[in-house]
Amino acid sequence: MAVALLSVGPVLYGNAAEADVSRHESAAVLQQVKKITGVIKDATGEPVIGANVIVKGTTNGTMSDIDGKFSLEVPAGAILSISYIGYVAQEIPVKNQTDLNILLKEDSEMLDEVVVVGYGVQKKSDVTGSVTSVSKERLEKLPVTNVLQAVQGAAAGVTITQTSSIPGEAPSALVRGKNSINAETGPYVVVDGIPLSKSGGSLADINPNDIESMEILKDASAVAIYGTNGANGVILITTKKGKIGKPTIRYNGYVGVEDIAHTPELCSPEELLARYAEGKRINGSSMFHDKVKYENEVYNYENGITTDWIDAVTQTGIITDNNISISGATEKMNYYVAGGYMSQKGVVKGYNYKRYTFRTNLDMDVTNFLKVGTNSYIVAHNKDGGRANLLNATAMSPYAKMYEDDGSYCIYPMHSETLWNNPLLNTTTNPERRQFNVTVNGYAEVDFENIWKPLKGLKYKLNAGFSYVPKREDNYTGLSVNDKLGTATIYDYETQNWTLENILSYSRDIQKHHFDITALYAASRKHYQENKSTATDFINDALGWNNLAGAATSSVSSKGEKYSTVSQMGRLNYSYDSRYLFTFTVRRDGSSVFGANNKYGVFPSVALGWNIANESFMEKNQDWLNNLKLRLSYGKSGNEAISVYQAITTMNSIKLPMESSLNVGMVTNTLGNSNLTWETTKSFNFGLDFGLWNNRLSGTIDVYSARTNDLLLKRKLPTATGFDEVYANMGETANKGIELTLNSRNIVTRDFQWSSTLVFSMNKNKIVDLYGDKTSDIGNRWFIGEPIDVIYDYTKVGIWQEDEIAAGLNKDWDPIAKAGDVKLADLNGDGQITDEDRTVLGQKSPKWIGGLTNTFSYKDFSLSVFIQTVQGAMRNNGSIGMASDELQRRNSFAEIGYWTPENKSNEWRSLGENSNPHGYGFPYKANYTRIKDITLSYNFPQKLITKMGIGGLNLYASGRNLYTFTNWIGWDPEERDDTRGSGNWDINYPSVRSIVFGINLTF
Repeated sequence: MAVALLSVGPVLYGNAAEADVSRHESAAVLQQVKKITGVIKDATGEPVIGANVIVKGTTNGTMSDIDGKFSLEVPAGAILSISYIGYVAQEIPVKNQTDLNILLKEDSEMLDEVVVVGYGVQKKSDVTGSVTSVSKERLEKLPVTNVLQAVQGAAAGVTITQTSSIPGEAPSALVRGKNSINAETGPYVVVDGIPLSKSGGSLADINPNDIESMEILKDASAVAIYGTNGANGVILITTKKGKIGKPTIRYNGYVGVEDIAHTPELCSPEELLARYAEGKRINGSSMFHDKVKYENEVYNYENGITTDWIDAVTQTGIITDNNISISGATEKMNYYVAGGYMSQKGVVKGYNYKRYTFRTNLDMDVTNFLKVGTNSYIVAHNKDGGRANLLNATAMSPYAKMYEDDGSYCIYPMHSETLWNNPLLNTTTNPERRQFNVTVNGYAEVDFENIWKPLKGLKYKLNAGFSYVPKREDNYTGLSVNDKLGTATIYDYETQNWTLENILSYSRDIQKHHFDITALYAASRKHYQENKSTATDFINDALGWNNLAGAATSSVSSKGEKYSTVSQMGRLNYSYDSRYLFTFTVRRDGSSVFGANNKYGVFPSVALGWNIANESFMEKNQDWLNNLKLRLSYGKSGNEAISVYQAITTMNSIKLPMESSLNVGMVTNTLGNSNLTWETTKSFNFGLDFGLWNNRLSGTIDVYSARTNDLLLKRKLPTATGFDEVYANMGETANKGIELTLNSRNIVTRDFQWSSTLVFSMNKNKIVDLYGDKTSDIGNRWFIGEPIDVIYDYTKVGIWQEDEIAAGLNKDWDPIAKAGDVKLADLNGDGQITDEDRTVLGQKSPKWIGGLTNTFSYKDFSLSVFIQTVQGAMRNNGSIGMASDELQRRNSFAEIGYWTPENKSNEWRSLGENSNPHGYGFPYKANYTRIKDITLSYNFPQKLITKMGIGGLNLYASGRNLYTFTNWIGWDPEERDDTRGSGNWDINYPSVRSIVFGINLTF
């Protein structure tokens, strides 16, 4: 028995005029209408439940019942269109028949479905490379602001990390781990055939509602077609097109609320007072008052006034998204026009984001041999507003002073402590942060068969794309943020990028042989420039950055870069009888970033595939084995790894005072290397695709291994050369892993279905060599035989206790240790703690990741539950690291305890000013398992919405980041948590939980 997993019901009735035929048709026509019945079965004789039966060219249709039966009134000469997910659609002329027996042929999990593979498409059954397609349902039904958020945990071999939940910030992506030490590790992104990467734009520019499909290319065979851009994987995105029929109007929108997914509890007033007292005891810290430490705490303490500072700087976030599109197609034209507006008020005050998008996708048959089209879009990002400082909020004493007597913010709430200012100060400013992306892509395609029949299968396509990405950041700080002179900054930067591709393809079938040949000649150029102006010492704050000439002091700087490439590529796809598959690709790239001697690189790959299930000797197993394919590939890809002008010797200008004038001179800045060339990755992939028991269980397994040579590293130089370092090709890394995707249909009945998808990927990389001598580079934390990014530190074994210090156990081991200090292991056994006692404790990237999606459907209701897990990662916990060293000057998380003579903790150090004398980094496991998203949706029955005059209506509620299981102490193991003075500490932002309610409406 087979039933549909998705509710894809037919339109039972058209509009009123179509439905009430009797009032508008003549009696003669009515006499031609007859009732037919039929039964639909699959190849095993089981009835097909829920198959669509529609009179072609009309909206008149029905569905097969639990026995596969249907009945329908049709006009004479009608053609029935029968379709069902997973089966080949059929068209059957009714003629004089009144009772039909219809046999649907299984589509082998839609193996004839085409997937995008770069510069073309292939049948899914003929793909030899490792290609992951992201579920279309996940792209459509999950409300996200960036498409990578929908991919996180749902695609094997792809690690998506949301290091910052700041509205408008994009997650980072890593395909099959790291191969390079210095090079960019993000995948290459291509949208509608035109590169988005290296253009100045990002996936934040692409409205997720406009995406039709998304493929991720992972192995050498799949990525080699992109040559030097393919070393870190490739993401291919195809946006939506119109479909034949009347114009379709769609509205998709949602509104939701956000809050902090996990808020660590700060020390209560009583706990902080106890810490002050302990700090006074152990450090002799001065106290302004018997109980509190600072002057500005006294009034609030004596009057019992406290402030929840995290609550003061946070709020309930609100997110809304509205998208409308009009699409359709005729025999000569296909169109899709869409606009979107997204607004997000962040959970930390001042973090606001707005995005405006507009897209036009047009395709037109100019003649029977010429087709032209465009895929163009405009997007505007707005991140204006002064932002609260979350880290400063966590440092505030609950007795700290929020406002001055005049109602303005107190600059230093814990005065006389001036290390931490008021976390709300910057909300009094109004900086502007604007970014745009104007991208115009066009193509023209010539089908030579329609010019001259012997040229059947030969096509030429010209792709051209241009993007203009300007950005602007303007800011002014004045008296409200304790800038007594006033400082204005104007920062403008823009990228212009063009791409031109000539693609010649030839496809031919000769009996059982299929040939598909693609040739490419492409060129691109990027021009980047930036200008920065800064001025200080203004008369007042009235004009802000609008009059830099009004400042007493000003400075300017500018920068410009040009980057260009030229490429040639050839690819051959061959298959015999859909059983034996062969792909050969070679690409030659030239890049302006390399030296004069090595501007070009050649990147070949070869792949083999065997559809075992299509062999004649497997016919007896076809009742349980639907798909079995082996894939094998080997190839080479490159990575530029360096930015422009690193291969040439460059000079900087300097200003030299000479007598009464200031002269400008030039000095050498960097030493070039004309022999620099690509980092080269050679990789091997073995894959297995399978489908069992009428595809009730299907999946993919991939095992891969890669070696990267000629790493681009900075080599130290003798001082006598006048330079500190120079880029050179040296070193080697290795990378291997396994990926698994399993899809199962656990329960399939007429009204209820339960399906599951499990993804698992494990990756391990290591450094094989660095400088040709198999020695590690401790200064850079690069170790032979270890992963690229590691935690290298001492091993903590406890806390020094008073009796141990009294017994002198520390004298040889750690002579500077005091009771309450961190106790570290003497790993080399020399009786003392030195740098040689540090070791590799773990890796920053996860050892394995997984995701499990369960989807339950009951009639028109659907519930999807996705759980994500990340295991084997380690991070230094900055919240613990600064809890003691800065505690006498700040608050801390209540969960982080401390040692005292009465509380002889063996986990937490004392509040001593130097209780961590060796600078231990407090690394902790960053493992977590997260209920990532749950979505409940309801599809209104087709019969009902047809009467309402609409084509489709879906309502849903969705929650993201609902709960995280972790032992991490602090905000979140995934989020960036920079300590004071490091990284982006002034824009720390917590992980957020969101609940949204949405609607998808079609006319």
